[in-house]
Formats: sequence, structure tokens, C-alpha cells
Amino acid sequence: MITDPVTDFPYPEAWENACTDEATRKLAASGLGVLTADGTVLRRGFTTGTTAAAACKAAVLSLKKPVAEVSVTLPCGLTVRVSASGADGVGRARKFAGDYKEDITAALLFVATAQPIEGNDIILEAGEGIGRFVRDTPRYQKGEPAISETAGNTILLAITDALKETNCSGVDITLTIPDGQEIGAQTLNPKVGVEGGVSVLGSTGLVEPWDDHLTESAFERIRNAEQVVLTTGRVGLRYSRLLFPDHEAILVGKFMEQGIEAASGKAILCGLPALILKFLNPDILVGTGYETVEELQQSPNWEIIVEEELDCARKRYPELRVVLVNREGQIIGDTQ
Repeated sequence: MITDPVTDFPYPEAWENACTDEATRKLAASGLGVLTADGTVLRRGFTTGTTAAAACKAAVLSLKKPVAEVSVTLPCGLTVRVSASGADGVGRARKFAGDYKEDITAALLFVATAQPIEGNDIILEAGEGIGRFVRDTPRYQKGEPAISETAGNTILLAITDALKETNCSGVDITLTIPDGQEIGAQTLNPKVGVEGGVSVLGSTGLVEPWDDHLTESAFERIRNAEQVVLTTGRVGLRYSRLLFPDHEAILVGKFMEQGIEAASGKAILCGLPALILKFLNPDILVGTGYETVEELQQSPNWEIIVEEELDCARKRYPELRVVLVNREGQIIGDTQ
């Protein structure tokens, strides 16, 4: 039996039997591919955080000798080989998008420059092409680089591993994304208060190859599940499993309506507030003066707003339970 090491989902026997190519079966078993219902395996890509980590590690390793590939330990626990070149303290890596066709950051170049320093410090500087927050948010202060905590930890771990491999002590690294400003302007960054470049993110280190084929496989899982909890992202998936261990947790991303339909309305929808509340009410931010749901959470009327939206959800989906959690896994809204 093949189990996806990223989601812990055991693939149905019929899916495995439909996949007759041994190489693609190994890809699915490795976690770098996703097996679908007809036996096709779609490749996962690497996040901006993974790509940045690869460039930084290549830069440090190349202080000793040139490199053409590096290993990176991902937040999901997998250790993968990433194509990255390094020479004379400069590392380069291009973002691999896998089979996610809509990835606007596909093939984006990341460049890291490493300088050895005395002591055991690791100094990581965010340079050109990395977005910065232009206003305070609940998690970031104005002027801070848009590097998530998870991605930052992945980068620091990669640098630490490289220092051990080269027997170096401390290092000063500047990370840049030469085309980041142009690409960042085409993403959602300006709407969430990030300007000047792209964000360096990645909760698992991998990009899911969401397309119509894959989502149909997800819908088949939903239809066949006895009890199912639908979730929008990796944080929601983790807490859904903890909160509802007797349910099958299925990641549906932005396809919440289709997921609910596949479950005939009888499901739990669990995750962070942003996507779920905007799904329930696309106009939730209109007239509030806030740019994001995360910022709306700081409003003194937040609890009233949430209860109003959940009350509407009760009426619209009488057999659906909606559970909102924060990033610490605490339930902050529940239609039950």
C-alpha cells in the first residue's frame, strides 16, 4: 500500500492498481508526487521557502567547493534534493513548480551571497526582490521582510547544515530575488500589505499540483468517506486531524463549495478564518476599513462579525458544521 508521506493519506487500492509505471509509483511513495484516481502521478513543486533554503545552502557549501545540487529538510519532515548551483560563495536556485500550472513564481531565480564571519553567528539579510510589510499586521511589523516563520526556520536549518558540512563557524548571507519586485506586484502581496517583492513561504516546503484532475480525486475521497472534515490549508489540516480524529481530513483549498456538494452537505469545514469567512461572505471586508480578514480580527466588533457569519452559515448549510481555528489550534468560532 502506498501512503502519501506528506498528508498520511493511504491511497485506495484501485488507484494503485491503475498506476502501472514503477517510476511514477516511487514518485508518489516519496511524497514528491501525488497519485490520482486514474493512476496518474502529478509532481509537487517546491515553495519559495524551499528554493531560498537551497540557494543559501549552495552559497555556504560553495565557500569550499562548487556544488550543483543540495539537500534540504522540509517542514513536513522530508529531506529532498534540490537543483541549485554554487560557486565562490554565491548560490543560485530556480523555483520548481511541479505540475502546478498556475504558479506565477515558477522558475523564479533566488540568489544568495555568503561571506564567512568570525564567531558562530548566522546573519541572514533579506535583499532586493523580497517583499516587505508596509503596515503593521497581527503577525508582522511595518518594514519586516515577508519571510514566514516556517520558511525562515527551513532556511536557517539549511545554512546550519551547510556550516557543519564545511566546518565553517559563522556566516553572513544576503538573499535576493532579482525579478521579485516585478513578480510580487502580480501576486496578492499588495492586497495584504506587502510590497517590493515576493513572499518567502511554505508550511510543508512543497507546492500542491492543484488542478481539475486532482480535485476530482479529492472529491471521490469525500464521497466515499463515512465522516469527513474539509479544510483549506496545511494549518487547518493539522488541527482538523487533532480536533476530529475519527474523521477523514481532506484538503480542498479554494474548492470548498465543491467539497461540500461532494459530501452532500454533511461535513465539517475547519480551518483558519480568512478563506472560510471569505467563502461564506465574499464581501466581508467591504466597508470595514480593513484589507485582510487577519487584520479584521483586531476589530472590536470581531466576535459579533464572526457570529453573524456563522449564523448565516447555519441557515445556508443546515447539516454543515463550520469550525474556525487560530494558528495555535484554538477554536474561535463554531456553528455547533
